[in-house]
Amino acid sequence: MKPQIGITENHLANSVTLLSSVLADGMTLYIKTRKFHWNVCGESFMEIHKLFENQYKQLEESIDEIAERINKLGGKTIGTMAEFSKLTHLKESPSKYPSQKEMLAELLNDHETVIVSLRTGIEVSEKENKDIGTADFLTGMLQEHETIAWILRRYLS
Repeated sequence: MKPQIGITENHLANSVTLLSSVLADGMTLYIKTRKFHWNVCGESFMEIHKLFENQYKQLEESIDEIAERINKLGGKTIGTMAEFSKLTHLKESPSKYPSQKEMLAELLNDHETVIVSLRTGIEVSEKENKDIGTADFLTGMLQEHETIAWILRRYLS
């Protein structure tokens, strides 16, 4: 059953497409953060290990909320690595195990990429799709990524 929430079917479909890309970014970042959590080593091992754990847990919650938002808008949620790989703005680094500092820098870069993408998504949601609910949802996500980026930036300072 299609939602009748004052947004055209075309705009709903556009919002679902946009959110699917946000989901792909979230999953890619989650997997990378998890990989870094498993492989981090160095002086501040336990501190960084716990930092990455907190971040992947936060991303996991966010991913679930994105999937639920897609469903609320009447869409089907993508769920395979192939689908995520096609839609993400982020790059994976298979077979690479960077240093602790490089891990922090790579995650910072990825969160900043997501922030830029979310800003665009907020504007598209409001102005083109007339979907203020999704714009508000993305704004909350943007703030979470800004906080994580700020923390990573502090570690690198």
